[in-house]
Amino acid sequence: MTDFTSALALSASGMKAQSMRLRHVSENIANADTPGFHRKTTSFEEVIDHGNHTGQVTLGPVELDQKELTRIYDPGHPLADESGYYDGSNVDLVVEIADAREAQRSYEANLRMFDQARQMSSSLLDLLRR
Repeated sequence: MTDFTSALALSASGMKAQSMRLRHVSENIANADTPGFHRKTTSFEEVIDHGNHTGQVTLGPVELDQKELTRIYDPGHPLADESGYYDGSNVDLVVEIADAREAQRSYEANLRMFDQARQMSSSLLDLLRR
């Protein structure tokens, strides 16, 4: 049964990491028009338990993308400098939508793996009861 529980733990950690990633992508999309907003990026890290590689993943620390902010010309904007420009955000909506789709598909794959392991362990218990 430990193989089934480890499979469930692996897929659950993947679902949790992807849902947190999707949350950051959603924040980036919501703030795409916020002046001075830096895109949030994350990476995945492997979970190590007492020196053993578990295969599980977690989301690493959130980092701000240091790519240069977009300069926007709008002399009527309250944040515009004397030349009429202000700093926009460095969020690219095409990249964010692609990241959201990738996170969604990875989440769904982990969900299918979780469901398959659950069904297999349930079938095994039914066989053992007979």
